[in-house]
Amino acid sequence: MPINFTVVPVEDAVAGSNNAGAAVSLDKIFREEDNEDNLQGEDNQRESSPFISSDTDGETYYEGKNMALFEEEMDSNPMVSSLLSKLAIYTNLTQGVREHEEAENEDGVRRVTVVVPQMGTFIGVYLPCMQNILGVILFLRLTWIVGTAGILGSFAIVSMCCICTLLTAISMSAIATNGVVPAGGSYYMISRSLGPEFGGAVGLCFYLGTTFAGSMYILGTIEILLTYIVPTAVFKEGEDAAMLNNMRVYGTGCLVLMALVVFVGVKYVNKLALVFLACVILSIMATYAGVIKTLIEPPDFSVCLLGNRSLKNEKFETCAKTELVKNKTVTSKLWPLFCDSEYPNATCDEYFMLNNLTEIQAIPGLLSGVIKDNLWGNYGPAGMLIEKKTQPSVPALETSNDITKYYVFNDISTYFTLLVGIYFPSVTGIMAGSNRSGDLRDAQRSIPIGTIMAILTTSFIYISCVVLFGACIEGVVLRDKFGYSVKKNPVIGILAWPSPWVIVIGSFFSCCGAGLQSLTGAPRLLQAIARDGIIPFLQVFGHGKANGEPTWALLLTVGICEIGILIASLDAVAPILSMFFLMCYLFVNLACAVQTLLRTPNWRPRFKFYHWTLSFLGMSLCLSLMFISSWYYALVAMVIAGCIYKYIEYRGAVKEWGDGIRGLSLNAARYALIRLEEAPPHTKNWRPQLLVLCKMDSDMAVKHPRLLSFTTQLKAGKGLTIVCSVLEGTYMTQGNQAKLGEQNLKAAMVAERTKGFSHVVVSSNLRDGFSLLIQSAGLGGMKHNAVLMAWPVGWKQARDSSARRNFIETVRETTAAHQALLVAKNIDHFPSNQERLKQGTIDVWWIVHDGGLLMLLPFLLSQHKVWRKCKMRIFTVAQMDDNSIQMKKDLQMFLYHLRLDAVVEVVEMHESDISAFTYEKTLVMEQRSQMLKQMQLSRTEREREIQSITDVSRGSIKRKTSSRVGDPPLNTLCIPEDEAQLIHDRNTASHSAITDKAAGATPDRVHMTWTKDKLVNERNRQRENMAVKDLFNMKPEWEHLNQSNVRRMHTAVKLNEAVVKKSQNSQLVLLNMPGPPKNMKGDENYMEFLEVLMEGLDRVLLVRGGGSEVITIYS
Repeated sequence: MPINFTVVPVEDAVAGSNNAGAAVSLDKIFREEDNEDNLQGEDNQRESSPFISSDTDGETYYEGKNMALFEEEMDSNPMVSSLLSKLAIYTNLTQGVREHEEAENEDGVRRVTVVVPQMGTFIGVYLPCMQNILGVILFLRLTWIVGTAGILGSFAIVSMCCICTLLTAISMSAIATNGVVPAGGSYYMISRSLGPEFGGAVGLCFYLGTTFAGSMYILGTIEILLTYIVPTAVFKEGEDAAMLNNMRVYGTGCLVLMALVVFVGVKYVNKLALVFLACVILSIMATYAGVIKTLIEPPDFSVCLLGNRSLKNEKFETCAKTELVKNKTVTSKLWPLFCDSEYPNATCDEYFMLNNLTEIQAIPGLLSGVIKDNLWGNYGPAGMLIEKKTQPSVPALETSNDITKYYVFNDISTYFTLLVGIYFPSVTGIMAGSNRSGDLRDAQRSIPIGTIMAILTTSFIYISCVVLFGACIEGVVLRDKFGYSVKKNPVIGILAWPSPWVIVIGSFFSCCGAGLQSLTGAPRLLQAIARDGIIPFLQVFGHGKANGEPTWALLLTVGICEIGILIASLDAVAPILSMFFLMCYLFVNLACAVQTLLRTPNWRPRFKFYHWTLSFLGMSLCLSLMFISSWYYALVAMVIAGCIYKYIEYRGAVKEWGDGIRGLSLNAARYALIRLEEAPPHTKNWRPQLLVLCKMDSDMAVKHPRLLSFTTQLKAGKGLTIVCSVLEGTYMTQGNQAKLGEQNLKAAMVAERTKGFSHVVVSSNLRDGFSLLIQSAGLGGMKHNAVLMAWPVGWKQARDSSARRNFIETVRETTAAHQALLVAKNIDHFPSNQERLKQGTIDVWWIVHDGGLLMLLPFLLSQHKVWRKCKMRIFTVAQMDDNSIQMKKDLQMFLYHLRLDAVVEVVEMHESDISAFTYEKTLVMEQRSQMLKQMQLSRTEREREIQSITDVSRGSIKRKTSSRVGDPPLNTLCIPEDEAQLIHDRNTASHSAITDKAAGATPDRVHMTWTKDKLVNERNRQRENMAVKDLFNMKPEWEHLNQSNVRRMHTAVKLNEAVVKKSQNSQLVLLNMPGPPKNMKGDENYMEFLEVLMEGLDRVLLVRGGGSEVITIYS
């Protein structure tokens, strides 16, 4: 529906006299600069801008009052009046056929571009399409196709091809009217609709088709020249090979001459275009005139038949064996051709002696009824003699091979699919109008009307010619490809009126003009592809002369065109270019169908008479015609296009043109996500969809890149991977840092070959950021089910407890969200993607059942080349009441059903008393936790709390001293003096450290007296000197310990001893990760338990399942 705009003047509320001043200021602000000389080099800018012209005018100052509310946005959002003025002064670049003509003044320096007048539908689209569609096949092969395939078969061929081009034209009209089509024509339409990969592949195929079309037109020109105009110019007559060499020599010369004409200037080609078109129209009119004349008087052309075989009559005049000369019967010129001498008693060919000569009309006329004989086809192998089936004939036993050269015969094998491939080039050329869109007054109106009218007109001409040829011309003449039976005249020429020379001259100039047009258009198409920059090795062909002429592209075009000329056969070249054109038309239909089905908001073509079913039908017809014409040529064309597609995909420049393939991917992704929401994934489809929590350093670089390497090894490129990081602050202040961090994340992912998505969020604190990511990362059914993070190495040395609290809260939230958690210790020691582990084991310590994730992870790792040679070992723990032998058998059977290859070992852990080492470890842990709490108190509260801790320690020592006076009671704890002194030293040291801190000294870390060496020595000494049972009753300060913490520490110590003993030298250890305590007061001890559990191991992966089964024995 039409949209009406009303321009309303806005008056100033203060004084109406300021209007003029405001107008002047607006004009001053949005005045356009006229320097648009370099528009052609700004394609990328024009692509990325939503508008046609996107000039940046620099910073401006707005003086008016009417639109002061928007004055701060004027730089980025111009007023409508400014936008409309930019649109008004926009002129599209001349493309394709426009010559960048130059005129120099007296100094020879200034260059003035000649402005080409805007053309309408008839001159700009209709006539160019007519000239490109009508050509060499109509004049040189259509009569032969009608005679070989019959009227019905030819009608089917013409109808299929014309319907194919009509449907393609409808699709092309919709695309061409959906916006401005700059340089490149059809290539531009396909690439902007289907993306750079499809665009480059099909664009090069269209270029090759146009180039081979030039070869076909040149071969047609030489065929007309050597067959009909100057047959004496051949170097050697008679032999087929000699004729092919003549075609190659003369074709190469013609190609060089045409290339020189194109190099000198396209303006000469354009000036001759109307002359060439006039020749075509004149030839067609002469043909129709000749058909009408057959109703009155058929042309005086006859065919000589020997029996039922058609003879070449170029070497004789009289169709008889003998003739009367001065009342004397003598042999005719035919006699020496079939006999060994001209005398009547000569030895002659048997078939010549048995059959009579008959002369029939070559063109009986419309009313003769010959149409009945020409309805059906006459296919045959190469060398088959052309015969009139209804004519009587006496067969001969033997026929000399030397005699057959005087008959008319098939030069190639004929069949229906071959004729389709030969005929299809005659309907190409439908894109001539879209290639000239820059020269049209109203391209969006002219292109659909002109193209479709040209196709309908040419389709009528072709179909009417098929019927009229079959109704007027004798069948044996129609099958005579070169007109040997009618004194070497073109068959369509003997039908034309007033003379065959009208067709000969008209077709000659038509082929010349079409060849020049091909050599003009193909280099510019290649130049447009090269300037887009999507194919790196074609960059050189984007350059040319100073006026824009594509010199290098012309040289390449001439070289490829020479390949077609060396083939030297029009019938062999035609199917090749049919493949390339059909592939181009196929993708035009595909582009229209995709855009229509996607219903993208930008798809608003002015041409409304299209539908996706028509585009799909046209696409199917194009594909069918490709394989009908030549299945092996079709496969070759597809392989070429596929190779170009993959090359652009891997090596080409990254372009975002808003193409339909990307929109199709979005729609497919949306559909798949909605389907995934319908039901939870089955266990068989479960795979780790990872949310990787990365840390960034102060320079916004990834702190642990090996975390991404491990992600790649674990995923092997499959499934979902989201790499995230959190920045503290607000998005308004940290927005740029977040974007920088996301870019660095992407770069690190590319370096580590991690396929997935990256995201950096800004939050007020890290805890909220992690919580937000765990809850909301992913979309729909494509959400993560596992979280991967690195172990917080410096949590002990941290001045505050934020690192510890963040880690524990992350563990709790993943558990609450039913997500698996993977924590990698010493992640920087993990192998990179370039390393190859030659040997070693991946040890799995299966303590509790977590859904099978512990067993699935080593299998996934072993699929990657880094871990491929590592063996898998599974350890499980047996208690006192467990049958370890039966456990091992059951586990081996379970792994067999899971199809996993692993060595099984059951580790027996007997009930034992808690060692002094465990108690001391627990005591150190609890006192450290108390000291960390004091660091957050005020100075007075801190001193009071520390004093109470010291008093408790001293009180325990006093009780020990008093108990030494008499015999100790049964339950009294006895403690050695040196050990008591050790505890006192520890407390004293801790007290002094905290006191110093309160006085102003701020140490980097809290120093503990109880070092690892002392702990090991004490443990060994206790084992040697006394029983563990006695130790339990000897240390009075242990009475105050939390027995739950003691038991947990005991488990960690005992399990660590078993793991270190068995797996200290393994490449990777996978452990069940115990959950944090439900009571949050014990959070400060949870990290200590995990540290003790992993002590003495290099590469450790703590695994906590998500609460669901992830592995199954069923298929």
